[in-house]
Formats: sequence, structure tokens, C-alpha cells
Amino acid sequence: MADIHDKVEQQLTAAEKVINAIPGWNGYQKRQKRRQSDQLLRKTLADKLEAQRRRLDTAQKDLLEHGRLDLVDDVESASTQLKTFADRVRFASYGYAGLFDAVKIREQELEQLYNFDAALVDYVERLDTANDHLREAISQGEGVEETIEVIQEITREANAAFDERQRLILESEQ
Repeated sequence: MADIHDKVEQQLTAAEKVINAIPGWNGYQKRQKRRQSDQLLRKTLADKLEAQRRRLDTAQKDLLEHGRLDLVDDVESASTQLKTFADRVRFASYGYAGLFDAVKIREQELEQLYNFDAALVDYVERLDTANDHLREAISQGEGVEETIEVIQEITREANAAFDERQRLILESEQ
């Protein structure tokens, strides 16, 4: 995935370049661009996570067709955890206070948030692989339980990791 922040940064208009000459404005604008990049990245991630959740819904239907009613609740649990994670990613705090707000989050902290959010791509990739394995396991009738457990573990780990993002924001506000 290309660095979204670099793309946003390159899209400066001539007017923005003139305004950037105002003392203090450039730093404010950099934080705004970083915030926009973070928001765009998280929206993209949330959309991809939602696609993975839909794959779990399909897996539930496949399990029903294969007579594996005993595993439908386990997949539903993973789907619910994944939905929670996707919503947390989509609606998370941007980690940035406005120009006149009392709380200021510095550029370095915004960089940390952006890097943290970019690392969340790993969860999408792991879920994609696990969903591929689940589909194969259902069709072959072997390893379904183990694969569902892997998916559940990834979603638990993702939610726990996102708690760390919240901690970073709270620490930056102090």
C-alpha cells in the first residue's frame, strides 16, 4: 500500500504554498495533512476489514450447507469481534486537536499514530489468509475448528492492539 501521507502532502495548491509562508501556519498544515492521511488510511482499513467480515458471513452459510451447525456460533463470535475492530478503526479519534483547542498533539505523536494505523494492515492480510484457509477447510471437511480458532485469535489480538492506540492518544493528551 503506497504511503497515503505522501500523496496528500504532494497535492499542495499554489495558494497553499503562499499561505504556508505565514509563521506557524506550515506546522498547523502539516498536522492537518497528517490527520487527513490517518483518517483516509483508517477508512481504507475499515473497508477491508468489513470485506473480511463478509467473508466470514459466507463461511457461516457454507458451514450450514455442510451440516456443521456446531461451528456457526464460533464463526459468529469471530465475525462480531471483527465488526467491533472494524468499527473501532473507522470511528477512532483522529489524535489531533484543532488550532485553538487547549489540547495539542505534536507532529511526532501524529507520526506515531499514523505508523500504528499503517501497521494494522498486517491484521487485514492475516485475516485474508485465514479466511482463505477457512474456505479450503470447509470444502475439505478438515481443520475447520483450528482455522476458526486462528481467526478468533487474530480478531482478539487486533482489538487488544487497538487498545494500545487509545493509550497512546491518552498519554499524548497529558
